[in-house]
Amino acid sequence: MKIPELAIRDIRTRAVSVPLRRPLGTSAAMIRTAPLVLFDVETEEGIIGHAYAFGLSMSTAPIRAAIPDILAAIKGDRLAPFDLHTKLERRFRLFGLQGHLAIALSCVDVACWDALARAVGVPLVRLLGGAPRAIPAYNSNGLSLGEPARLADEAEELLGEGFTAIKLRLGYPTLDGDLAAVRAVKRRIPASAVLMTDYNQALTPAEAARRGRALDEEGVYWIEEPVRHDDYAGAAHVAREVATPIQIGENFVGSRAMAAAFAAQACDYAMPDLQRIGGVTGWLRAAALADAAGIEMSSHLFPEVSAHLLAVTPTCHWLEYVDWAAAILAEPLVVKDGHVQVPDRPGNGLEWDQAAVARYAAE
Repeated sequence: MKIPELAIRDIRTRAVSVPLRRPLGTSAAMIRTAPLVLFDVETEEGIIGHAYAFGLSMSTAPIRAAIPDILAAIKGDRLAPFDLHTKLERRFRLFGLQGHLAIALSCVDVACWDALARAVGVPLVRLLGGAPRAIPAYNSNGLSLGEPARLADEAEELLGEGFTAIKLRLGYPTLDGDLAAVRAVKRRIPASAVLMTDYNQALTPAEAARRGRALDEEGVYWIEEPVRHDDYAGAAHVAREVATPIQIGENFVGSRAMAAAFAAQACDYAMPDLQRIGGVTGWLRAAALADAAGIEMSSHLFPEVSAHLLAVTPTCHWLEYVDWAAAILAEPLVVKDGHVQVPDRPGNGLEWDQAAVARYAAE
């Protein structure tokens, strides 16, 4: 595999706001649209790499505002993602590698890896030493907090979209509310279907342990983020008290946060988020940590790129599938028999549908 010499020329961003097919209501917020920032890293040789950021329910402007300083630091540099990642970490360390800056840096890293894979003419997974394959996925497009009967109907619909696993949001005012939602869904779905649950940081450690012990009797696959994301001691308490595996990780900012969580024995499973963990480079570091710890690793959002990365993750577990970016992609992911197929085309698989991007343009 011959790696061409490329140099950074420009970084362009555009903001879009894509309506969600199913609005997502969690214990933290109601999300009706996906505010996305599209990244294009252009090289002097004309190769362009793509990535996108998800702005949650906040403005995407701060993410885009970081780009001029990032570009000034690497303009003209050779496109070597590991080297660029190290340089940018050192450049912005005193500012703090958190929040919107961390997201922007991660997305630049993703786009750089995409450009390199495109230049070589191989899928990202092959550039990383793997091969395109099917990755087990669960449907995370729904099952917000709501009435049990509606949740049961929606669970059937989500499984009917080609999945064998789904995720239910919890965090009702009472444990009885959580149990009613879980039981309504479990009664409706096949016994072979997998049901994950997610509290979105809603509980104190004591309450999480209480509710977790009750959920132990319900046959759910994991309990995600039961307590504040950075309370590793609290999460460790829950993990000790509850038999159902505890899943955390979407808020790890860089692999060092993951290492700290593992040291605290804060989780049974881990699921880093591409735009917080440090892009492709940060993911590879995290995958090595999970492998060393023997902890199964899933993804959080960004299924298009995460599928490539899970395919080279030694402890590959589950891909979280959401279709939030599908409306602005020329070739969305294909789901079949509960799996997402890693696309066998150059790059990470992201290709913008320019007409759709113009339709959903924001800011």
